[in-house]
Amino acid sequence: MAFTQYLGLPFAQHALLAAALVAVACGLIGPFVITRSMAFAVHGTSELAFTGAAAGLLLANNAVAGALVGAVVVGGLIGAMGVRERERDSSIGVILAAGMGLGVLLLSFYHGFATEATNILFGDIFGVSSGQLLLLGVIAVGVTVAMTVLYRPLLFASVDPEVAVARGVPVRLLGIVFLFILAFTVTEAAQVVGTLLVLSLAITPAAAAHRLADSPLVVAALAVVFALVSADGGLLASFESTSVKPSVFVVAISFAIYVVARLVGPWLKASRRGVVSDGAETATKEAAA
Repeated sequence: MAFTQYLGLPFAQHALLAAALVAVACGLIGPFVITRSMAFAVHGTSELAFTGAAAGLLLANNAVAGALVGAVVVGGLIGAMGVRERERDSSIGVILAAGMGLGVLLLSFYHGFATEATNILFGDIFGVSSGQLLLLGVIAVGVTVAMTVLYRPLLFASVDPEVAVARGVPVRLLGIVFLFILAFTVTEAAQVVGTLLVLSLAITPAAAAHRLADSPLVVAALAVVFALVSADGGLLASFESTSVKPSVFVVAISFAIYVVARLVGPWLKASRRGVVSDGAETATKEAAA
């Protein structure tokens, strides 16, 4: 089937829109994941979405709803057990090991088709229904609103938590709220690229953006753009190859963007420093004259 013919099909349109919604949400939280050193939290939360999906299938025959409820539980557990930053990784490791074991146990009691639960692990972007698309839209809008409202205090608490506490910023509460936002976003992304590859949208675009810019707003904008290019670009590329899953292309594009940013970033930042230095020198000479 020709590339343009795919674009006229409802399942392809749903997939492109779903990928865009996921990319925007991941692009918005990614810079804070990098700044707060929470890459392992993304990994742990994404894999534990499988446990929630298994529970959802067993109790209500709804893997997506189960994954979202599981995300809330995991966010709460990480927030409660990993109050101190140095305790967070070990707490996530403990929760991850126990949660994955529980997920396998729950799935063993389910006697129907477990495809929906395993899709949470590997992704099934072409299987997004209208109802799931609506849910993805609600989550994306919710994440966008939450990050807009929390942006300034969360940035302050992420960059300099000790000073933020002294200024009366509720650092711990913001951390827990961000964990819930992270959990919902990761669960949303899992439907596109799967939990095993969710890092490619939640972390890689933001990591690339950090290599190219210093301004938090510019980093956030670049992270969203890179995530969109990776998600929808990978999906479009998959239309030309029916034998390779879209998630493979998504990961490949996001990684390529990161490699380019890593190579170009130091040169760009050095160039900006040179421009600033030249401008300051010119201003000094003009003032002296």
